Amino acid sequence: MKEKNEIKNRDLKMEKEHIKKVEAILFISARYLNLRELVNYSDLNPIIIKEIMEILKKKYNNENSAIEIIEKTIENTKTWKMDVKQEFYYLVNRLASGSEEFSKAEKETLAIIAYKQPVKQSVVVKIRGNKAYDHIKKFYELGLINKKKLGRTQELTLSEEFYNYFNIKEDKLERK
Repeated sequence: MKEKNEIKNRDLKMEKEHIKKVEAILFISARYLNLRELVNYSDLNPIIIKEIMEILKKKYNNENSAIEIIEKTIENTKTWKMDVKQEFYYLVNRLASGSEEFSKAEKETLAIIAYKQPVKQSVVVKIRGNKAYDHIKKFYELGLINKKKLGRTQELTLSEEFYNYFNIKEDKLERK
């Protein structure tokens, strides 16, 4: 009987560690992750991860937390993201504006891409100067923009990750 309890306690401890591991992955990623990515990062079984996602959704998606687990289907694939509930965005934006992730020049380059999209890379460089190449490279590596070969240049558009990253809806940037 004692041996059975020890096994049960070990299993419970292991389950709690698995939950913490997935929770940490979601927290640090700050983007939507699919099941394959969660398996790769955590080295856990997909069935276990699905169970953990249900546990975390119940844990966070209640009135006692400012955090939520958002589940979204992207290209027929279920994905999850940990985020601050919308009613607390004003706090996050106030805090986030203190130390900036992007320089003023980078923000101006990204604003031009957002406003003029689809836009040729050569046009952005003509407007912003040669430093725009570095900005565009950074945005592409972060997944904020898409590039498509267009003759001897690239056509730049905002990616879905851009909208997720800045917590805005796509239709808010559509021009009338």
